[in-house]
Amino acid sequence: MAATSSRPPIAPPMPSISTSASSTLAPSSDQPGGRVIIAMAVIIFGFWNVPVVRNCINPLKLFTIGWHELCHIAAAILSGGRILKITIDPHVGGATIVEGGSPGFTLSAGYIGSTLLGGAFILAGWDTLVAKILSFVLGVGLVLPLVLVRDKLTIVLTILYEGLLIGFWFVDHGQALRWYCLFVGVMNILFVIWDVADDRFFHKSNDSDATQFSILYPSIGAHIWATFWILFQLGFLAGFAILGIYAFKLTNEQMDAQAGKMQYNCINGTPMICLLPSAVPAYMTRPPAPKNSLSFMLFGTALQEFGMMKHCHLPGQ
Repeated sequence: MAATSSRPPIAPPMPSISTSASSTLAPSSDQPGGRVIIAMAVIIFGFWNVPVVRNCINPLKLFTIGWHELCHIAAAILSGGRILKITIDPHVGGATIVEGGSPGFTLSAGYIGSTLLGGAFILAGWDTLVAKILSFVLGVGLVLPLVLVRDKLTIVLTILYEGLLIGFWFVDHGQALRWYCLFVGVMNILFVIWDVADDRFFHKSNDSDATQFSILYPSIGAHIWATFWILFQLGFLAGFAILGIYAFKLTNEQMDAQAGKMQYNCINGTPMICLLPSAVPAYMTRPPAPKNSLSFMLFGTALQEFGMMKHCHLPGQ
């Protein structure tokens, strides 16, 4: 009998680790990419300074400048300083005059605070649930600067931006909120660029923080401080973008399902807002509402009519 030779089975090719890693850090078709962020930055730079057109984003500029100055204020108070004057204006920028405290800490808090808030809104560009949560922050933040601003056009535009914010909740299951938040995130996380451009090229009356750093530390020029903070914010922008791409690998349908969990639930018979994903228990210990709580009954009944509350028992039922 002739001997037959047999080959050992050939193992299937091993998956490439580098290919898997690169696909993990590549944005999906439903995620914004680097070109979107660059395009938004170019649009913001143009709208920030071009006459007449710049008025269109006054509410968002006030939100960005107001948060930046609020970070200065918080750092000054925490370091024992006293606030003498606050200026927030969409055309000349913001300024906080401080007496005492730690100058270096107070000055650094502005750019760092803008970077962190911008990073949070950048992440919202990759997830609808995060965008919905941060929309409450944006809604309040758009209104607060009006305490110091009396311009009628800005007030009207603020009402318009608030209307868009509310309307985007109901457009394509809230997907439009992601782009709204991403735009606000880019505006905040690159604040140093608008700040330095205002000071260097458009000669606004309020100095940039980079110029203030050069006054505080005369041995280092303003251009070096500007370069440092620009690289600082660009680095964090890249980091938050990579984190968003890596952490939120969701399709639009998955995001819709996740964001849909922001519904009204019941805790011991009391209707309450649940902002938690479905994987987190939404039931906690809380004393039950009085049986004759008419306000809870009317509020809960209205929510049920609009389909916003499910599987709940209203007080008295």
